[in-house]
Amino acid sequence: MRPIMFVGTGSDVGKSWITTGVCRWLKNHGFNPAPFKAQNMSLNSFSTPDGLEIGRAQAVQSEACKSTPMVEMNPILLKPSLENSSQVVLYGKPIGNQSAKEYFDNDKNDLFDEAKKAFQTLNNNFTPVVMEGAGSISELNLKHRDIVNMRMARAANACVYLVADIDKGGIFGSIYGTIELLEPWEKKLIKGIIINKFRGDSSLFENGKKMLEDLIKIPVLGVLPYKSDIILEEEDSVALNQRKKTAEKDKINVAVVQLHYLSNYTDFQALEQEPLINLYYTRDKEELKNADAIIIPGTKNTIEDLVALKNEEIDETIKDLYDSIPIIGICGGYQMLGKWIDDPHHVESDRGKESGLCLFDTTTTLTKRKTVEQQKFTFKNESETCIGYEIHMGETDVPDGMHLNLIGNTPEGFFDGNKSWGTYLHGILDNQTVVNELLHLKYKEAEAMDYLSFKETQYEKLADWIDQHLDMVAIVENSKTK
Repeated sequence: MRPIMFVGTGSDVGKSWITTGVCRWLKNHGFNPAPFKAQNMSLNSFSTPDGLEIGRAQAVQSEACKSTPMVEMNPILLKPSLENSSQVVLYGKPIGNQSAKEYFDNDKNDLFDEAKKAFQTLNNNFTPVVMEGAGSISELNLKHRDIVNMRMARAANACVYLVADIDKGGIFGSIYGTIELLEPWEKKLIKGIIINKFRGDSSLFENGKKMLEDLIKIPVLGVLPYKSDIILEEEDSVALNQRKKTAEKDKINVAVVQLHYLSNYTDFQALEQEPLINLYYTRDKEELKNADAIIIPGTKNTIEDLVALKNEEIDETIKDLYDSIPIIGICGGYQMLGKWIDDPHHVESDRGKESGLCLFDTTTTLTKRKTVEQQKFTFKNESETCIGYEIHMGETDVPDGMHLNLIGNTPEGFFDGNKSWGTYLHGILDNQTVVNELLHLKYKEAEAMDYLSFKETQYEKLADWIDQHLDMVAIVENSKTK
């Protein structure tokens, strides 16, 4: 069975959503699918069970497939660490930092070979592989070094479907222009068009659909309605900019400090679903003062984000609030809350050593080695087993008796004995016992939702959405052709 691939007329057209929904639809209909994205750029990442790092979107898609996430699902991951520089993660391990010019100034044939090898591993073990492209497939200046869109589609012999966002407007121009800019071999791979984010009665677009098909000679296989009641974990920074920015009355207000290099903001999506919690992102000092709890999140550049907090005197606001509300640090945020961060190998910057916020009795040394592990742990003195994962470059020294968690018999994190704590564990807030502590700041009898069950419900709703509005019969039949 040939792979199924979703590509776009541009970024943020809904490729990840559709890929995830199709993954669950296929699983529900007796197939054994697996997701694949050759190259991803994201600061939201995830640890596979064997301690390798992939993009969060492919981990979500793997979850939709009810499969174990594998590094082959996203063999190349770019993690922006400075304005024009990214850490390159190959097969789940960092191989160094490159500027955008350094990375894109070569044809990347070596990386393309690695991507093809990863795809073949999946293709040998799953049916079908559900592939996702990136951005637009008609960027003429990038196509000769493309390893994620049409060159990858050709290498995989994939049936390709072009996704366009009608909510942005200009649907005819974006689709027609994209198709016309393709080379003949690329056009041959396109098996259908998917129009996404339609608002209103889609029957009103029947005439438009026929006009489009007459124009490009490719069938429109679905007009998918705009959905706001299906919640998926997102990885695109565009989505972060649409998050709430202010406190609300009659809620538990949890403020996430919006760092410049904020990473793994999927850590907070469970909190966003709690009806009693208002989670918002801000750098505004007055908005921080309105919070019932403050979280300093993970970051791809801890030292530069720490320096920026000091330059804007946000650090002073956090220090002033420390005695009255919980201050929570996750990963890089945890490192910032200590006495200092030492960077002897210049992993993040040339500064070498930077004093922290000095709220925690901890010190951190950044290391060349990256820790990437899934973990089971207990939170504080609770007996319930929690799950999370570590992705960090650094080791933090904590005084005896001041640890937050236990991973087996190994202590982890820092607890100040009062309200505030820090941890390296991403996903810690997906656990009910941890969220309950926040809920009990105001509502002593409240119970957090089961977030894992919530996510399962969303995957099923997404599969139903696909079933109702996308011609999956045609898509499956196309994949049976040679």
